[in-house]
Amino acid sequence: MNHQPAYQVLLYYQFVPIENPEAFAEEHLQFCRELGLKGRILVAPEGINGTVSGTVEQTEVYMAHLKQDPRFANMAFKVDPHDGHAFKKMHVRPKEELVTFRVEGELDPNNRTGQRLNPRQFYEAMQQEDVLIVDGRNDYEYDLGHFRGAIRPDVHSFREFPEWIREHLSPYKDRTILTYCTGGIRCEKLTAFMLEEGFQHVAQLDGGIVTYGKDPEVRGRLFDGKCFVFDERLSVPVNQEEEVVVGTCIHCGKSAETPHNCADPSCHHLHLCCPDCREKQDGYCSDSCRENHGRTSHAS
Repeated sequence: MNHQPAYQVLLYYQFVPIENPEAFAEEHLQFCRELGLKGRILVAPEGINGTVSGTVEQTEVYMAHLKQDPRFANMAFKVDPHDGHAFKKMHVRPKEELVTFRVEGELDPNNRTGQRLNPRQFYEAMQQEDVLIVDGRNDYEYDLGHFRGAIRPDVHSFREFPEWIREHLSPYKDRTILTYCTGGIRCEKLTAFMLEEGFQHVAQLDGGIVTYGKDPEVRGRLFDGKCFVFDERLSVPVNQEEEVVVGTCIHCGKSAETPHNCADPSCHHLHLCCPDCREKQDGYCSDSCRENHGRTSHAS
């Protein structure tokens, strides 16, 4: 008899105008708390982006509630079974942007964005000649897992992408470029920006890696490693047919698939570390962080 997890994790976003995001966020936070959900939700004039956890009943009520709002009637939810809450608290915050990009001019994915490819189309497109596969996430996410042959972005945060694209991808504006990210939202902005920059053939994985991994036909093929997620799970499997570990320990270089934040609060660099080095290094990502934290601890 299969055990059915009692909880679910929802990942979703919708680009749609929201007037007075501050008031919406305050009201939505109260609703989520009354419902018993935990997670992180961002609300901006351009829409909503969230990931929450709760019981199956709580999350089903939440999805139905959102879909009753005409603004979110077509919201696509990615649903992951889980054995408990994936967050400790519930936060709903108003922001200027759903994903911090900070470029001049408005990028509205509802008006212009890259061609959306479903998992099967993306799988086939990756195997075509002369395509560039660009990971639309941060470098540490790539290090944990990525599509085979994808370009690793040299960025620590999403706001660094415009400069990176201009410096590294500009010579390839005539090539077919495939982009992907965790749930799809970052590629909405990424591909819109690339089109504004003059790239001719830009596509994105609709629904992101999490949708790709659940597709019954593709079954996560050509994705190696695991997918980083921004909750207490930290990572989820993607490839259902073969397990390939691509992550390596920052200290010893051995295979590693567990992300850790540096023990130095002023650093908090997210890095991969094997269990042995985790113990030996006391959770620090480098000797300089160990020394720095030691100095600041003594000073205080």
